[in-house]
Amino acid sequence: MVRVTCAIILKNHKILVTQRGEKMKLPLKWEFPGGKLEMDESEENCIKREIREELGIEIGVIGRLSNNIHDYGSFKIELIPFLANYISGEIKLIEHANFIWLNRNELIDLDWAEADKPIVNELIKLRI
Repeated sequence: MVRVTCAIILKNHKILVTQRGEKMKLPLKWEFPGGKLEMDESEENCIKREIREELGIEIGVIGRLSNNIHDYGSFKIELIPFLANYISGEIKLIEHANFIWLNRNELIDLDWAEADKPIVNELIKLRI
């Protein structure tokens, strides 16, 4: 099982979502950005590093949502979601095809990666 962190990044009451690139696994699916936990790395350090590497921005972690384990058949992941505030930087897409800032009620309309769907559902119920 691959352990993966993801960030629900908040800015001006909007939530950042990213679209996976065409050459990535699960091409063009929408997700909360993040990446694989490295050996001897804390989950919080992982999400900050991954967002800096993949998007070029800085975030501040403010909380967590429930982890989700999902079996894609050829691989299985544990998705570890963090709530975070956008701090600084301009988004530069390295691997992703696109990004958008959405209101919480707009999240349901996207074609999500399966592992992210329970997190979307939990997030929609929150009062953030």
